[in-house]
Amino acid sequence: MTAAVRVLGIDPGSRVAGYAVVEERSGKACLVEAGTLRPDPSLPMAHRLARLYRGVADLIDRHAPHEAAMEEIFTAKNAASALVLGQARGAILAACGVLGLPVTGYEPSVVKKTLVGTGRADKEQVAFMVRRILAATEGAYAMDATDAMAVAVCHLNHRRFARLTATAETTAKRGRGRAMTP
Repeated sequence: MTAAVRVLGIDPGSRVAGYAVVEERSGKACLVEAGTLRPDPSLPMAHRLARLYRGVADLIDRHAPHEAAMEEIFTAKNAASALVLGQARGAILAACGVLGLPVTGYEPSVVKKTLVGTGRADKEQVAFMVRRILAATEGAYAMDATDAMAVAVCHLNHRRFARLTATAETTAKRGRGRAMTP
């Protein structure tokens, strides 16, 4: 029996950052908590980033995840938007780093392909699939929260695949070392 693994999924943003805590136990993923962090947009940028940092640190303290997964920055409307998004992502990464939580990044197309089967799926398709996978059909979730759920589920799938691949490689290496007898 494998131990439970708890992952913090994050969809970074300076105005709205989605988060989801997903736990996998015996191959079944379930949603622990999901929501959004919404720093007051009237605050100076340094204070908004501090709120994001504290919000993520609080989630880590409260849920004790083993790993984090975050959506990578892929496009921005302009250079200023990319810079602001990068700063928000940096505050979130710093919170994870200070608390010793390893973070893996995934491009949106990888998340979509992992959950829906195509890297060009729209947000509604991803939200539908992730709610089905996590049996999170009750209540409404912001798109930022369902994006965070999707990143967490993607990470669990990639983690499971890596573990299975490593096991197969170990088994194959053991088999090669044995002498064949007629």
